[in-house]
Amino acid sequence: MTEKKRLAIVVSENSLDKAMMPMILGTTGASLDAEVHLFFTFWGLFLLKKDYKPKLKGMMAPFTGMMVKQMKSKNIPGYSELLEQARELGVKLYACSTSMEIMGVKKEDLIDGVEVLGATAFLKIAFESDVTLFI
Repeated sequence: MTEKKRLAIVVSENSLDKAMMPMILGTTGASLDAEVHLFFTFWGLFLLKKDYKPKLKGMMAPFTGMMVKQMKSKNIPGYSELLEQARELGVKLYACSTSMEIMGVKKEDLIDGVEVLGATAFLKIAFESDVTLFI
């Protein structure tokens, strides 16, 4: 019997494009039977807040609605749907405890199922992972 592959992803930004990447990779990894761990830190932490809707940033900001419509027309799930799929598939979601303190985010601000974790604990997971990505 082969051991499950382990994927660890650090999410540090909250724009729509940066939000979609870890969700797509995480849900795909989980559907391929990998053990997936997503660690949300700094601005990425806001992606775990209840009712948060990521938007494109900078010069691309006016195109957020267009991108969302384009994704729908191609049957690509949005961020909220992918986040729900991730939870259903057993993807582990972690909020960085230090970032929570810095950014003024409280545990009750976060969606259900998020575990608060420090950098040391996440690094132990990352050290044992087959693949570690930073987004």
